[in-house]
Amino acid sequence: MGVRVKICGITRAEDAELAIGLGVDIIGLNFYPPSPRCLTLEQARAIRLVIGSHCEVAGVFVNADRAYIEERMRDLKLDYLQFHGAEDDDALAGWPLKVIRVLRLEGNASADEIERCRADYVLLDTWHPHLFGGTGQARSLDSLRGLALDRVFLSGGLNPENVGRAAALRPYAVDVASGIETKPGIKDPSKLRSFIRNATSAG
Repeated sequence: MGVRVKICGITRAEDAELAIGLGVDIIGLNFYPPSPRCLTLEQARAIRLVIGSHCEVAGVFVNADRAYIEERMRDLKLDYLQFHGAEDDDALAGWPLKVIRVLRLEGNASADEIERCRADYVLLDTWHPHLFGGTGQARSLDSLRGLALDRVFLSGGLNPENVGRAAALRPYAVDVASGIETKPGIKDPSKLRSFIRNATSAG
């Protein structure tokens, strides 16, 4: 199977519909209140209704209370929980669905960092002192060559121009938010189309 594509920070039903029509594998719904991409439960329900069984859905959380996460997990029938903050191993444990642990790295990723992560999947993102995802800051893709990326989501500064190189590294998935937007939370149809095409056609 080829690399999966995750489109994160969807805030509009029409963007979800377009992504589904283009063959997206996972849609990320943001539940971090300071983020411009954060959804109310009512907004998320409307988007989840559009998604149906067409693709998988990840809920994105940052240092959230367990009850807050559980409510959204049940109500929206999430497939993944994505933890983007400073959560410890206990916060990541005991969930009945797949867990993605985000590593916000200032430097290059190492095999040890990926291997030590106890979640089902690891998402490699770039470090920002104040933002949790959606920074648009790129990483060196060359530094990832030779690493086992079969349970890794590659993120951080991806866009239609460089996603082919990222996908060629054979990660589990590539992940984008700001790299295909006209403004935070609003996806650009042309960029979305190009991103998915370039990711899935990478040899």
